[in-house]
Amino acid sequence: MTAVEQGAKAPLSVGQRVLVRDQEWLVTKIEGYTIGYEGQEQNKEWSARQSRKAVTCVGISPLVRDYQATFLDDLDTIEPVDPTKTVFVADNSPHAQDSHLFLESMLRSTVPTDNAIHVAQGAAMDRLPYQLKPAEQALAQPRQRILIADAVGLGKTLEAGILMSELIRRHKGQRILVVTSKAMMAQFQREMWEHFTIPLTSLDSSRIQRIRADIPANANPFNYYDKVIVSVDTLKRDIQYGAALDDSYWDIIVIDEAQNVADRGNDRKRAQRAKLAQRLANRSDTLIMLSATPHDGRAKSFASLMNMLDPTTLPDPDNYTKEDIRQLYIRRFKKDVAADVSGNFPERRVTQEKCRTSRAEEDAFDCLVGLHLKMDARRRSNDVLFRTMLEKSLFSSPAACIKTIDERLKKLRHTDPGDATGDQLQLEELRARVQDITPDRFTRYQRLLDLLRSKDYDWDPTDTRDRVVIFSERIETAKFLETHLRKDLDLPRDAIVQMDGSMVDTEQQQVVQEFNDPKSPVRVLVASDVASEGLNLHKLSHRLIHFDTPWSLMVFQQRNGRIDRYGQTATPDIRFMLIDPVNDRIRGDVRILEVLADKERQARDNIGDPALLMGKFDIEEEVKVTAAAIESGQDAEQFDRSLDMTHLDVDVDDADDFSDWFSDEVADDAAPAESAFSADDSALGLMDDYEYVREGLQRFKEAAGIERVEELGDGVTGLAVQFTPDSLLHRWLRRHVPDPDVVRGDHAEWTTDKEYLQARSNPLIASLADRHWSRTQYLWALNPIVEWVGQKASSLLYGRAQAPIVAVRSRHLDGHDLIILVTGSIANNHAVPVIDEWIGLHYRDGRFVEALSLEETWKRTGFRGSLIPSTERRQYVNAGDIIDPQHLEQAAALLPDAVAQATGMLREARDGYRQRTARQVDEQLDRIDQWERKRKSVNGESAAKANQEVDRITGEYAKWVRDSYDTQNEPVIRIAAAFTGVDQ
Repeated sequence: MTAVEQGAKAPLSVGQRVLVRDQEWLVTKIEGYTIGYEGQEQNKEWSARQSRKAVTCVGISPLVRDYQATFLDDLDTIEPVDPTKTVFVADNSPHAQDSHLFLESMLRSTVPTDNAIHVAQGAAMDRLPYQLKPAEQALAQPRQRILIADAVGLGKTLEAGILMSELIRRHKGQRILVVTSKAMMAQFQREMWEHFTIPLTSLDSSRIQRIRADIPANANPFNYYDKVIVSVDTLKRDIQYGAALDDSYWDIIVIDEAQNVADRGNDRKRAQRAKLAQRLANRSDTLIMLSATPHDGRAKSFASLMNMLDPTTLPDPDNYTKEDIRQLYIRRFKKDVAADVSGNFPERRVTQEKCRTSRAEEDAFDCLVGLHLKMDARRRSNDVLFRTMLEKSLFSSPAACIKTIDERLKKLRHTDPGDATGDQLQLEELRARVQDITPDRFTRYQRLLDLLRSKDYDWDPTDTRDRVVIFSERIETAKFLETHLRKDLDLPRDAIVQMDGSMVDTEQQQVVQEFNDPKSPVRVLVASDVASEGLNLHKLSHRLIHFDTPWSLMVFQQRNGRIDRYGQTATPDIRFMLIDPVNDRIRGDVRILEVLADKERQARDNIGDPALLMGKFDIEEEVKVTAAAIESGQDAEQFDRSLDMTHLDVDVDDADDFSDWFSDEVADDAAPAESAFSADDSALGLMDDYEYVREGLQRFKEAAGIERVEELGDGVTGLAVQFTPDSLLHRWLRRHVPDPDVVRGDHAEWTTDKEYLQARSNPLIASLADRHWSRTQYLWALNPIVEWVGQKASSLLYGRAQAPIVAVRSRHLDGHDLIILVTGSIANNHAVPVIDEWIGLHYRDGRFVEALSLEETWKRTGFRGSLIPSTERRQYVNAGDIIDPQHLEQAAALLPDAVAQATGMLREARDGYRQRTARQVDEQLDRIDQWERKRKSVNGESAAKANQEVDRITGEYAKWVRDSYDTQNEPVIRIAAAFTGVDQ
């Protein structure tokens, strides 16, 4: 007989022991899902009543021990242990060690039901108040969906990790999908592990192919791992992965560099990514977007991101205000968080390296200025002149210019020679002039050589922690620099590496790993702008050289942010290689580029966002602004004045003052010196993370297959474990780390010492193929080893329907007193607890006296030591005392009353919760109704299909709101322990 056939199902909660298929299991996760009938429009109330649960468990019985399975409660009978039938077992272990472990495991499974920061402040990172703000803002919302749009270098990845940690602590982060660029995959993966021990498995192109080879043909590769990171270029292959994505659901989805998935008109590449993001937006409850350049100046484009976060926010994407969306994004600049980052964000030094042009270069410039191309006369009004494209490529390098000429000549030779001959001859003449600019006549290159060799620059190629980043826009330039620098600086072949967008994901990760590995011989990275977004290059480098000057302020900002970012310990040294030409026209154009460099600095210091100056918020559009200034013959002063005025009155199509929304967030969004929303998860716990894991590993050595547990020593708080050859724990850990290399060999290490961990870890990125993962893991609440100890403590210390009873010597209790400690929770229809309480029920001579808080229970019993120094507390517990059999009988007899007392208290808490949340539910439903009416008004009555989609969105979100707040479920009560006093 199924659970459905039996009638009402017993309430379930995480941490319960249950019977399924004649085996005993420990509940680790509960998810709600709804079934319906094909073709039937579901009634909202019917759907809520018919909500089913998927219950994930870990096996306890010998036959299924450590096996993980998910059961559907409408197909399987999931029978919780009846709390009134709990059997108390006297804990005679020294100082109640078993009870401490058992209770601590239960305490750690308690779900926070408030909006406070509970664990993230303990992550392996500097505690900066401003970085907690995005998590606080998201947790205050019904759904955690937010765009984190802080400026380059402020730590958006860490801010995402903070929010993810809080959701994991709330049992809302079992399945996580991170989507980023292929160059960023390894860095993001490593940061999530080293700072938060979130184990993301990298699904690069090669890994997906290996998974497909290991699983059945119809299996979903995205269900193979619970926590994965994958590149956007891999996922956008719609035909190959679209169906698999639609069949996957995640607790959290993170989209990095979210500006690339905004809807920006007819850009086919962006449209493909936007379609992917829209697809993903419906596949998770939590959506976190990251972008340092979140908009392109058009309100409608930004609205596309907001609608991915919450489709019921903007009825008209062409007409909305900042107040409509402010809860969905957060944006700060360095100036806004200056107090928090003081001392960890040194002011940069910027120098222009001017190079007097050679005769060969002047000849090429003269030829370039004299071009009169028919193709330019026929160009569309908004297109950049091909002559300007040639100038831009020549400003990069002769090699880049020749490549541009050759590609156009190839095209012209396939057109009518009568129309193309004049252009061909001119381009061939220019090519000959450019060909004469040999490396010894290429003055910017010669100046670069002089700089790298100079005593003033003081670069030491032998110093492993003093590396140089050289940016160039063109791949041909980067390849030229790689080849010639290696020869002219007499560098070993592997001392210089080159990176560009033509490389596959694994190649890009390999290059960045080599640059950031202090043991590698790499000293110089020559990169195209594929490396300008997101990558951390500051741990081993404070030197950055712009070999060619960007024509976009956004590129300036992105490039400089690779070394000019939080955590940089040296003064960032940024150099611009600029030519000093004789040709008047070229000299004027170079001055425009100098203005750009200067404006980027001014904007960063004053308004935070350089993109405000041009008001385009798109790299290609900014390049067009610079090109237009050059083509119109503007002088530097005119260009300077135009940028000074642009940010004051940005001309955008959708909202006159839209860009101003992002220029001054500090007044509203600056975090206080200390977060007002933080809570200490360990305040009422029995053990800290280190003590808990140490005692757990010692207690379960035999079951885990541990040969030896040792302290790390040398003043470092940590543990080292050596495994037996067939260790179950070793196999379990290899499945719960980002790469098996973390627990390579026969031992593992954990430490709570953040400084020691930083010293032992490689500074930055390592590709998955290389053995660069630190063996020493950060020991804190979310490390997988803590989860393992909790599972063992919950399942091995006491049997089915058992709980400890402990004798305590306390001045508050004597032999007439008994305290039964219970934990109870009430979940919403998503199976997420909205009430999760601990109650101590004090009885004296068999009569109920009062209900105690957890803190008061610890005070009365001395079990935690709130009134007793922690170093002495355990001498008061189980100090050789034997439990009186009468106490066991009395405690068992009081269980029905204790359960009834706790149930009544939790029902009262539920009633209070309903009263508090009723207004929130009404507000949300009213908001959705208003959105529905306005959206249909915008669509018009004739837009039947669009209005059907509105009905779908409205119905889904209204149901989600009801299910999120509804608490029709009865309390789940568990008996945790009992304490009896001892006559003094």
